[in-house]
Amino acid sequence: MSLEAVKQVTEAEERAKARKAEAQQEAKKLASDAEKAGQATVQQARQAAGDAVAELMAQAEQRAGVRTGQIIREAEGACDQLRAQAQQRLEQAASLIVERVVNA
Repeated sequence: MSLEAVKQVTEAEERAKARKAEAQQEAKKLASDAEKAGQATVQQARQAAGDAVAELMAQAEQRAGVRTGQIIREAEGACDQLRAQAQQRLEQAASLIVERVVNA
């Protein structure tokens, strides 16, 4: 093999090594970019999920506030009824006591 042929083979091998190194570098860059994009997507998904949870919690708290108001109004109505019944019984008891004292 002539010196020129050896030189050409050596140059071809060097070019192949350089292309291989460039391809490896490009592959690393693509993998790194994909990793960053994936992390950004995950972060966006977490943010969206957090926002959705906050919105659902606000809605739940609003509904709970409405229901709490309903329960309080119902309880107040029941208390008013009990007070009215107690007042009526108190009057009946007082009448009964007076009647027994007078008849005794």
